[in-house]
Amino acid sequence: MSTLSFAGAHTALVTPFKDGALDELALTALIESQIQGGIAGIVPVGTTGESPTLSHEEHRRVIEIAVKVAAKRVMVIAGTGSNATSEAVELTVEAEKLGADAALVVAPYYNKPSPEGLYRHFKKVADAVTIPILLYSIPGRCGIEIPVSVVARLAADCPNVVAIKEAGGTLERVHELRAALPESFQILSGDDALTLPFMAAGGVGVISVASNIIPADVEELVQSFLRGDLSKTEELHAKYTPLFHDLFIEPNPVPIKTALAAKGVCQDDVRLPLCEMSQSNKDILLNTLELLKLI
Repeated sequence: MSTLSFAGAHTALVTPFKDGALDELALTALIESQIQGGIAGIVPVGTTGESPTLSHEEHRRVIEIAVKVAAKRVMVIAGTGSNATSEAVELTVEAEKLGADAALVVAPYYNKPSPEGLYRHFKKVADAVTIPILLYSIPGRCGIEIPVSVVARLAADCPNVVAIKEAGGTLERVHELRAALPESFQILSGDDALTLPFMAAGGVGVISVASNIIPADVEELVQSFLRGDLSKTEELHAKYTPLFHDLFIEPNPVPIKTALAAKGVCQDDVRLPLCEMSQSNKDILLNTLELLKLI
């Protein structure tokens, strides 16, 4: 297994729907726009891709399209997590067969496993494939955080557990992870608003929601930091802070789909239990998009 660098911005792709079904044309166009925008990678069927409400066949198809359209021009990191270990293994094995470059595996939600249970879950997934595994800690959605000690154990015991998407929202945790892990282990921000401070604490990039609509600028925000141009990083961070905020005034991916629909990229359809934005919040988001000249 070769060691991949995840430095850069990776787009947590929305899954476009039309009349309740997967909109393959819109998905293809969205991926192509990401590549043209210079993004480092795409992440299909994660949280933003509404993976919990996709059928297995839809999940497989989205990864298949992502791999085919990317055609090795950008990295494809497939979301393959589940709260059932057997299902996470199955999805990750399938992603590897389909040609994904890596897999993003979220902490098991709802079950609330112990640290030992978490370790065994991720180890089972990692042992089933040879592609790199990115752990995904998002306690706001899962009800649990992947303890730093568990991340360190997995990094030591599983050669292909090489990175983490950290969406816990605290800078202190990034410092703890960086201190406990080898230098080669990569940390990615899971929150656009925290990309700059997380990179300052040792992160190498972001898995971004905002880059669905501004891929070139999110990639430049990361790359400017990596090349030491902090004034450019800070300029872009300040410019887009209102957008980063407004994309989360309602549950993700409802606002980003609303923004993409306003640009004519895809419909704003989401699947229940998600629903359309309230008019008041939609007005706030659309106003921000207009001020930034994005629509």
